Amino acid sequence: MSTTTTTRDETAILAVLQEHADAIRARDAERTIAAFDRTVVRYDLAPPLAQVNGTVEEDAAGLRAWFATFDGPVQITHRDPTVVADGDVAFVHTLTSMTATPTGTTESFTLWFRSTYGLRRLDGAWAVVHQHESVPFHMDGSFAAAVGLTP
Repeated sequence: MSTTTTTRDETAILAVLQEHADAIRARDAERTIAAFDRTVVRYDLAPPLAQVNGTVEEDAAGLRAWFATFDGPVQITHRDPTVVADGDVAFVHTLTSMTATPTGTTESFTLWFRSTYGLRRLDGAWAVVHQHESVPFHMDGSFAAAVGLTP
């Protein structure tokens, strides 16, 4: 029989990710950005290949524009996140789902994708310094995103 214990750091790190998900669900752009250090490197689902960090105002405006493409909340859920932390550095890998209803429709969708977060403890608090999200693609020559996958 094995026992799983959660360290104080793991609990704090998962709380950062949960707060980020809660902020997205609330459609609160400034609160969403608060999980990230200002030097964060992001590889989001949306183009371009690497997100160039602007000012907080530009990032918030981009999020508000994205939120406007949905009616109601945007639900982010991390499935079985794995945390590895050592000192002031940590990473988390997880399968993530996003459920939302596009503006002008009544049907919601759920998209599963892979997420990896790198965090650092800065001034005593954990912050995301690296985010990588990806959707697998079909290796049959079509290069089509495999958006219908579920765990």
